[in-house]
Order: sequence, then structure tokens, then C-alpha cells
Amino acid sequence: MVASTKQEQFNKPTAQSGGSDALPRNVQVSKLANGMSVVTDRMEHLESAALGVWVKAGSRDEQPWEHGIAHLLEHMAFKGTKSRTARDIATQIENVGGDVNAATSAETTSFYARVLKDDVPLAVDILSDILNNSLFDDIELAREQHVILQEIGAAKDSPEDVAFDDFQAAAFHGQTLGRSIMGTPETVSSFKADHLRNYLSDHYHGPNMVLAAAGNVDHDEIVKMAESRFSCFGETPAREPESCLYTGGEKITMRDLQEAQILFGFEGRAYHVRDFYASQVLASLLGGGMSSRLFQEVRKKRGLCYSIYAFHWGFSDTGIFGVHAATEEADIPELIPVVLEEFKKAGQEINQEELDRARAQINAGLMMSLESPASRAGQIARQILLFGRPISNSELMERLNALTVERLSDLAMRLFTENKPTIAAIGPVSHVPSQAEISEVLGTRLPDAAQ
Repeated sequence: MVASTKQEQFNKPTAQSGGSDALPRNVQVSKLANGMSVVTDRMEHLESAALGVWVKAGSRDEQPWEHGIAHLLEHMAFKGTKSRTARDIATQIENVGGDVNAATSAETTSFYARVLKDDVPLAVDILSDILNNSLFDDIELAREQHVILQEIGAAKDSPEDVAFDDFQAAAFHGQTLGRSIMGTPETVSSFKADHLRNYLSDHYHGPNMVLAAAGNVDHDEIVKMAESRFSCFGETPAREPESCLYTGGEKITMRDLQEAQILFGFEGRAYHVRDFYASQVLASLLGGGMSSRLFQEVRKKRGLCYSIYAFHWGFSDTGIFGVHAATEEADIPELIPVVLEEFKKAGQEINQEELDRARAQINAGLMMSLESPASRAGQIARQILLFGRPISNSELMERLNALTVERLSDLAMRLFTENKPTIAAIGPVSHVPSQAEISEVLGTRLPDAAQ
């Protein structure tokens, strides 16, 4: 077995990468006086560009009474500024054939646009305007709160969404990573304009922000625009969120549905640690496509479900490895033992062909993402926020190519036996085993402090 060295930090450049100054081809990075990073990836053969501002602040940065405010702020950024109405924001970008949008995750919030190359200054101006000068008008706020309440209601009507929310709540019990990004009707309804201003002031600081652009862009011009429009953000880094720990847990909800939504989970790996990419490969190998072990054993051989797949989510200080299946009530007693047996087999043996195939899938995904300026802008922005530097695909492939079948099977053994599992299920799920029963089947070896 290969010994675990979880403490190895991914943000350290490899010897082959040429050190921290070795940047991916066509990528340039500058830093403003206030600590904000500006990064560009030039693709001069294109007629367009994708650009945006990524902020290292998301739902896990919220206090309990702020639950959902990061998501609400993302919505409200487009509802009017000192110089533009909400309609102006939409029409000005669409008048040139572009589009603008935003997204909130657990650890980041992004505001981004896609335009033709000559309209990059307009896009930068709009992005800076919505972040610097949003009014947070009371009427618009009330209207958007109502929209988000509808969004929350729609999620509750989706059994799969409920199952995933319950899954995270059980895996990170009582912590920010266990809360939904949208918030609750009670918290969302309680927010006033000053709450939004205070949250923005507390978390939107230069060192926590990246302006990223990919496509037919000029780095020096982007830096000049950033200096004139984003230098007003504070130069002191925002406070770090509280650390989160995987706890494991269970949430099984009986509901009169046609299908059962079932999730199994285990402690994953944070972005920075040695086993992060090994965990991504293991997820692909177990349930990343039609050739994966779970698809072959559960669907192709036995026809026990329509959908089954594995995933691995990394965060800055922890992670979660999971498997999702949707099946009929009658198939649950046969499906679950098969899934658990595949977990055990992965900890015993993985063959080279499987590893090569999973690695090829990840490599192909990386290469295909290079064809999209939006994907490239998002990728380099997140790398700056997570690792402090852009990371070339060649360096990523070095790390993937270093993986061995012994290391993967060792990781699988530890992943599925060293911590309490998480189980979440909704629908006709009376036959779903408890957390304790799953632990017994897998032979979970709990640390002394957790026993």
C-alpha cells in the first residue's frame, strides 16, 4: 500500500513546472496596488472575449443570520446603479450582442460577461459599475427577494435538489458548508439594503478579487481599465471563513414519489492536498461514464436504475466524495449491496486500463475546455483564488500521470473506511440502510477520538 501524505500542498509548483513564475502559454498576471489580481489568457484568433470578476466570498462566508445573502447580493447587483437602471444594464450589453450573468457557490461569487472584442471596455465598465455603485433600491430588493423565495420553493419541489441539500447538511452538520446557498425564506425575507452593503464591504476586498479575461484581449489594456475602475476596493484581505469538518450523518425522508433519490458520501479531499486529483480520477473510474464500474454493474448488468454516477467536490479545507442513484423502491434492496461491494472492490484492486481510461477522460475535459474563452477565464480566476497562481494543463497532467493503481486503491480503501459515511435519501426509501449499517458493511475504522 502507498502511504498517505495528505499534507503535501498542491499550490507548490512541481520541479518540472519551472517554479511559480512559469505561466501557462499566453497567460499574463498583474496585481493592482490594492491587491486585486488581473489575469488574461490571450486567444487572438477569436473575435470575442469572456471576462468577469471572481470574488473569494460565497455562502460559507455568511454568518447564521446572513444565510443566503451572498446569493441575494449576486441577484441585486443587476438591479440598478447610480448611473444605470436595471433595464439599462441589460439593454446596453445586449445592444452589442453580449450577455452578462453571475453565479454564487460555497466559496466564490462571480460576475461575468461575453462580448465581441471591441466591446470589452463596455463589459468592464458594466461589471465595475454593478460592484461599485449598486443602489440596492428597496422596491427592487423586495421584488428580488420574492423571486428567490420562488427559487427556493422550486428547489423544494425537486426531489433530487432536496436530496443533495440533505446530503450536504448531513455531511457537514451544523456548519456553513452544510447550508444551502439560497438561504431560507425567513433569512432571505429579513434582509435590508444595509445588510447587503455591509456584506459587500466586509468581503469584497482587493486581495480577494480577480478580474479575469480570455479571448481576443490585450493584457495591458485590461490592467489600465482595472486600475481606473477597481482600485476603490480595500487593500486589506477579508477575514477567512470558519474551517469546516466533515462529520458524516444521515437524512432519510419518506415521500410519496415514483423514484427514490439516494446519495452515499465520504470525506473527500481539499483542493490543495495531494489526493485531490486522485479523488477526481477515482470518481471518474467508479461512476464517471458508461464504462465506469458502477454504470456497468448497476445499470448495464442488472438494470437496477436509470441514473448512477460518482462525484468529488473539493473545497479549500475539506471535500466530499459521493455517489448518486435514482431508482424504484423495489430495486433498492439489490442496488445498495452492489454499490457497497464496488466501494470495497475499489479498495482492493484497480487495474491499469481503468486508470488510463479515467485519466484520458479528465485530460480530454481539460483540453476541450481550452476551446471556450468563458471556461478559460473561469479556470484561471479560480486558480488564482485557490492557489495564488495560474496552473498550466501540462502541470496538471504531470500530477495525473504520476498516479498509480496502487495509490488509487489505497485512497479508495481509506476513503470508504476511515470516516463515518453520509447517507441521504428521499422518496420510497424504507429499504435504505442506516449510516450504522453501511459502516458495518464497509468495515469502517473510526479514529479513536470519534469512537
